[in-house]
Amino acid sequence: MAASFVEMRAAPCPSQDLATTNLAFVSPEDAARLGARAEAGPVVFSVQAHPGVEPGSFALNTVQRRLLRVSAGDPVDVRPWPGPALPGEVFTLELAFVTNKPGREEEIDAEVLARSLGGRFAGQVFTEGQRLVVEYIGTNFIATVQGVLCAGDPASRGAPHEGSRAEVSPGGGTSFTFATPSGSGIRVVNQKAQAQQLFKQKDFNFESLGIGGLDRQFDEIFRRAFASRVYPAHVVAKLGIHHVKGMLLHGPPGTGKTLIARQIGKMLNGKEPKVVKGPEILSKYVGASEENIRNLFADAEEEQASKGEESELHIIIFDEIDSICKQRGSARDGTGVHDTIVNQLLTKIDGVDALNNILLIGMTNRKDMLDDAMLRPGRLEVQIEIGLPDEGGRQQILQIHTSKMDQHQFLDRGVDTAALAARTQNYSGAELEGLVKSATSFALNRNVDVSDLSAPLDEENLKVEMGDFENALQEVKPAFGAAVDSLEALRTYGMYEISEGHSHVMATCRMLVQQLQRSEKNPLMTCMLQGAAGAGKTAAAATLALESCFPFIKLVTAESMVGFSEQAKCSQIAKVFEDAYKSSLSVVVLDEIERLLEYVPIGPRFSNVCLQALLVLLKRKPPPGHKLFVLGTTSSADVMSCMGLDAAFSYTVELPCLDAASIRSVVRTLDVFPERDLEAAVNLLDRGLSLKRLLMLLELAKQESKSATIHMDTFVQVLEDLTVGRG
Repeated sequence: MAASFVEMRAAPCPSQDLATTNLAFVSPEDAARLGARAEAGPVVFSVQAHPGVEPGSFALNTVQRRLLRVSAGDPVDVRPWPGPALPGEVFTLELAFVTNKPGREEEIDAEVLARSLGGRFAGQVFTEGQRLVVEYIGTNFIATVQGVLCAGDPASRGAPHEGSRAEVSPGGGTSFTFATPSGSGIRVVNQKAQAQQLFKQKDFNFESLGIGGLDRQFDEIFRRAFASRVYPAHVVAKLGIHHVKGMLLHGPPGTGKTLIARQIGKMLNGKEPKVVKGPEILSKYVGASEENIRNLFADAEEEQASKGEESELHIIIFDEIDSICKQRGSARDGTGVHDTIVNQLLTKIDGVDALNNILLIGMTNRKDMLDDAMLRPGRLEVQIEIGLPDEGGRQQILQIHTSKMDQHQFLDRGVDTAALAARTQNYSGAELEGLVKSATSFALNRNVDVSDLSAPLDEENLKVEMGDFENALQEVKPAFGAAVDSLEALRTYGMYEISEGHSHVMATCRMLVQQLQRSEKNPLMTCMLQGAAGAGKTAAAATLALESCFPFIKLVTAESMVGFSEQAKCSQIAKVFEDAYKSSLSVVVLDEIERLLEYVPIGPRFSNVCLQALLVLLKRKPPPGHKLFVLGTTSSADVMSCMGLDAAFSYTVELPCLDAASIRSVVRTLDVFPERDLEAAVNLLDRGLSLKRLLMLLELAKQESKSATIHMDTFVQVLEDLTVGRG
């Protein structure tokens, strides 16, 4: 039970030299009654007995009496304060002269003062807002407690946290940082900066910030952009380096670039970040766009001019920075406004009067569109690719988005986030969030009676189950995923290895896929399938791509680019390759390359723009940590040779034409003839028949026979009608 207040009388400090101790002095009798600490008003005082203090008096210095708003002789309510107080890790004190005379200046060595205060105030409890008398080399200062960072109590699992009251550790475990008001004339040197001054918390838990799968990127951001800012200015000056003033976050849409920038702003103790959407800078008035840029930096310029190296960090976040920082000379609007915006930004970041208290964070999906001058050291020099999350990252993201439903028992225990992470290859963070939303919609819909929407909902039995996620996987597809449906459509009749030649070709290609997966030095493998028209090259390529189980599989066909200009077709092909570079394992299928090149034998004519693009892309290796398998098909091997494309592929394999044994194998595999008619049917077929036409012919004959097997008379009639028999 808390002790009751006792009314005492305020009195002056017994002597001037005791005023800087910031203790409260009482008579020996009152000291025995109050104990070591006493609470008066908003603060806790350490109490010391003094024979010169009358009983019932509470002796305080002038600053302490002013804090309690009492004069000598006024009543003061005092009671014993048993504590305990949390040990303080860092006290932030703002220093000011007791009497401020115009033009007065003083330099304070932070290390010397901190060491003196640590010994003088050991065991005392300080409260935020409390004012103290501090003596430094014969000069008295007023110190105001601006911030208190406490070591964690057992309930907080040892994590430091902001507190309003803490004790100066007797063992010297408490540190002091000092600040001065603008224009005070006090200059603090040799300041030992603390990491807590830059960041609001000592340890980062990215999952609690709503960020998953980006630990490596955060480590790189901290090392390159913030590590130097943790150290005091004099250390950085002795190293001869400048702080990083700009970073660029780039990568596919939905991977968390904006989220990272937003959370970086929340973690830092600097000014509130200014978030700018690129196009908002632009204005229809002449010069207004450039003025908008200058206004963004105005606060940082003013503070650096007044506080110098003690200025706080100003963060400016540019979303979609590519909209205003395009390559100079590329925008053909006639005004040149984009060029002047880039110039204005460059002068503010790294000009003659460059600022050292800013951090510019730009975000874009199109790094290639930015002006080169923006990306050199001194500007947006830290360039972090925020790519698609790996399996561990995907599990983190899924746990973040399902944590609330799990906390409130809405997530079924059968939901396995690890299994979902393994099945969501190439999903971005936004797509994983969409997956959770979709699964939740299935669960909610299951508990809704559509025939009676006014019926009460059974909230107690609402569960998001693994089956809901199975349905969501069919509904939410990754933008950088496998084109399974398109590839399945290319092998309508299935895939038959009808001869040793066919089996050898497929085995060779499978070996190349495995070699790419195992190789540590070669990240690129290219293979071209040659053969006659209808030999089954496309079906073979689709089968190999699907069997690879690579997370990214894309099909490039001429039919998907009908009506495209040469430049548009070239851009589309290049985009497929660029997307492939964003996945760890990718397959690109170039079907009927001669059609992609618009080759026609009359003339002859082809697209040299597309040809040159393919020659470059087939030789371009993917970024480190990424592997690409390119599979091309062609029916014009001689044309590919003349164009030099066959040399651009690492390997070239040829699917053999059908012979009697191959035809017999296909017919036997399909089981469409009785055994007695098998040889007769095979003898009727032309040896030059393509596999595709053979399958179509057998399908047509089967339909005409209107049964599971083909009648021989019907088969002969179909051959005569189509004039594909031996004649």
